Amino acid sequence: MHIFPFRPNYRELFVGLENLVPQGKGGSAPAVNFDNAATTPPFYKVMQEINQFAPIYSSIHRGTGYKSVLSSQVYERARKTVLNFVGGLSDYNTVIFVKNTTEAINKLAYRLWNPRKKEVILTTWMEHHSNLLPWRDKFQVDYVELDEQGSLNLEDLERKLQRHQGAVKLVTVSGASNVTGIMNPIHRIAEMAHRYQAKILVDAAQLAPHAAIEMRPISSPEHIDFLAFSAHKMYAPFGIGVLIGPRQVFEQGSPEHSGGGTVRLVTQDRVIWDDPPYKEEAGTPNILGVVALVAAIETLSGIGMKTVFKQEEHLLQYAQRKLEKMVDVELYASLTTSPRIGVIPFNIVGIHHERVAQLLSREGGIAVRNGCFCAQPYVQKLLRIPDKDMGKFMDNPLLPRPGMVRISFGLYNTCEEVDQLLTLLQEITVSERNKTKFLSSSGKLGYTSKTLSYYNNN
Repeated sequence: MHIFPFRPNYRELFVGLENLVPQGKGGSAPAVNFDNAATTPPFYKVMQEINQFAPIYSSIHRGTGYKSVLSSQVYERARKTVLNFVGGLSDYNTVIFVKNTTEAINKLAYRLWNPRKKEVILTTWMEHHSNLLPWRDKFQVDYVELDEQGSLNLEDLERKLQRHQGAVKLVTVSGASNVTGIMNPIHRIAEMAHRYQAKILVDAAQLAPHAAIEMRPISSPEHIDFLAFSAHKMYAPFGIGVLIGPRQVFEQGSPEHSGGGTVRLVTQDRVIWDDPPYKEEAGTPNILGVVALVAAIETLSGIGMKTVFKQEEHLLQYAQRKLEKMVDVELYASLTTSPRIGVIPFNIVGIHHERVAQLLSREGGIAVRNGCFCAQPYVQKLLRIPDKDMGKFMDNPLLPRPGMVRISFGLYNTCEEVDQLLTLLQEITVSERNKTKFLSSSGKLGYTSKTLSYYNNN
């Protein structure tokens, strides 16, 4: 019997953890959510703040009514809360509220783009699609290679900074991978980028909920120029994200979205844009989302981000060490590849990733994610699929796609939940093996034989 060490019970901070979901064999059980890298349940404090604010909710900026003035104050104070959370400087940085990290990166790509100049963006093969696709139609994009463990190759980063001879506009990198959980050394990367007159963007969608971030003063060569993250991954799923960067970058030029709230003056043929961040926040702002984000930041800060990281690190190590002992489990990230946030990608040999995820949900009420997690080039490399072989998946949309199963932890997950997962994985492995043997001996084609992922066929 495993004796669990005493750890604070953070589950009482969250909404919905005890909700029952149906199980395949009948009855129901509390849902187990290991899909936190996609989105997270809300803190109670988030819901409480939303409900308390709702009676004074009003349109912000320019309104003279009492509720409007009060709502505007709440909205503007939130920018300082965000900056304090990540160690940004209010006299240098501006906080722009957006829908999510994807919109933040697209906005920055537009604002940095100069169609009259040929400039280079350095990104990496471990990025989410949101940090790959926005750059491709505006810049020459080059990709930093990975090592055998799926970590960033810093030597290749330096080679490519040297090769482009000062033409690199931006190095853009994930703070932590949503596939493997690997945390990149963002301050070391920042120092390298600045040494070659480039700036750095950190996609912190996965980093912000799990570890402390320090943007550092502009005087430091290791400072972070741009930072983006989303509230829905940090226990405030109300459709808000942030882009943080130097105010002067957003002072010149026009925003990619124009309309209400972005201007000082409009005539029949002229526009005078407002100052940032207002010119970058077209339309009625999501004040309720901002209230939720602030509540989440205050809750996380009250716990302490170092405590959050240690709590999830404990779960990561506990789960991965047990998975390593399971004969049919293939893991794609190592505990020796550190540091990592609580994300574990794996496959069960001979069973398609989609089948594993479906059975975990149906038989145990356990939610995981399967597929390529909006990071297809990274997953293809981890599965060691040659680029030339990806063509058959594009030519035949009915062919089962390669991919993985992903466990991703939140602050509220427990070792007991991990044990539930491991027990069910063992049952699934035995059951599917027996089914495959029966179908093979009877001459019938089994489900798992049809849907083996690519890496099991090669």
